[in-house]
Amino acid sequence: MGTSTAVNTATRRGLEAGEGILRLAPTWVPRVYLQPGRRLKLDQRDLYAFGAHRGGIDERWLGSTTPAMNDNRTPDEGLSYVISEGERFTLKEAVEAEGPRMVGQAIWDKYGRWPVYSKFFDNSGPIMHHLHQSDAQAKLVGREGKPEGYYFPPQLNATSGNFPQTYFGLEPGSTRAVIREALESWDKGDNGILDYSKAYRLKPGTGWLVPPRILHAPGSLLTYEPQWGSDVLAMFQSMVEGRPVPRSLLTQDVPEDKHWDFDFLVDLVDFDVNTDDEFKNHHYLEPIAVDDSASEGYVDRWVVYGTINGEQKFSARELTVMPGVRCTIRDAGASGVIVTQGHGRIGKLEVDCPSIIRFGQLTQDEVFISHDAATAGVTFENHSQTDPLVTLRYFGPDVHTKMPNVGDHAR
Repeated sequence: MGTSTAVNTATRRGLEAGEGILRLAPTWVPRVYLQPGRRLKLDQRDLYAFGAHRGGIDERWLGSTTPAMNDNRTPDEGLSYVISEGERFTLKEAVEAEGPRMVGQAIWDKYGRWPVYSKFFDNSGPIMHHLHQSDAQAKLVGREGKPEGYYFPPQLNATSGNFPQTYFGLEPGSTRAVIREALESWDKGDNGILDYSKAYRLKPGTGWLVPPRILHAPGSLLTYEPQWGSDVLAMFQSMVEGRPVPRSLLTQDVPEDKHWDFDFLVDLVDFDVNTDDEFKNHHYLEPIAVDDSASEGYVDRWVVYGTINGEQKFSARELTVMPGVRCTIRDAGASGVIVTQGHGRIGKLEVDCPSIIRFGQLTQDEVFISHDAATAGVTFENHSQTDPLVTLRYFGPDVHTKMPNVGDHAR
């Protein structure tokens, strides 16, 4: 959109028209080093809409004000767009225009932006073993660290892909020496990094919480991934499914003078956390109901929760509203929302889960609920007489006064 004044006006008008809720257009992101799993509902003819040289589209970013850090990227890659009364502008611009109203005074005062986002990532096979840097490590290249959470929505996982297991961490007893040797062997073929890790079977309807500096090789289930608003990474695996991985993906977010400093590269890994004897107990998630509301025709469940080094960085809930039911949900902060099943209304906006989406097509399955609307209460209505209305919504940092901890599902 043209000027900041025009964006400010359009944002205020959109918030007023939607009573604090903005409709978002789909945001597609390709990855050149991965193969699409074809479950994002993007028309198969459009998988390479950015060009084959950019790779297939295997991600849809949700409520994002964070740019995707791909090579040869488009200027607005990764940014969500608001569509309101015939006008189109980025969610980032909307937050800049109406910060406290959009994300809440506390988040605006501390961060001056919407510092989180979520995505669906969908690959036919595994992603290479990698980690995301901590704040201190990412700061060396002018970036921020990246913790993330996973949830595997059943509605989008009718098929499991080629490898529905994820390698997490390192086997207890793994040493810096063996990881250094693997990195030194990058150009010799498979560097054997997975020999020192353990794969966990993935199950739809469950999830994981993954702090920075943890090695992980996500498997082939379609994944809903709330995370911090950063796109830093370091790949530690030299080959995946027989395909070589460019070494530049190991060092792209590392200071240039450290690209061949193997001690520095190995120390990106938090060995204490990666070799934890009870790794699963400290990171595995199962849904937890917020309240006992099933008798009222709806259930709101925590699906991503817990803290990162004692800090509440992000969280997510899955709301299921039964046929013909309406409910009002009051949240403590703003959220990005995606519909995974059914149709109905969120506030004043009609919503519907599409069957197939052409690249560039507007849908009715994604909205952003502003802080002001969320705290006042938003009504979710299911207009179907047969199908549930299911939505996922993710939240920013330090929003909830009461949230489960990792492991509470087993208590």
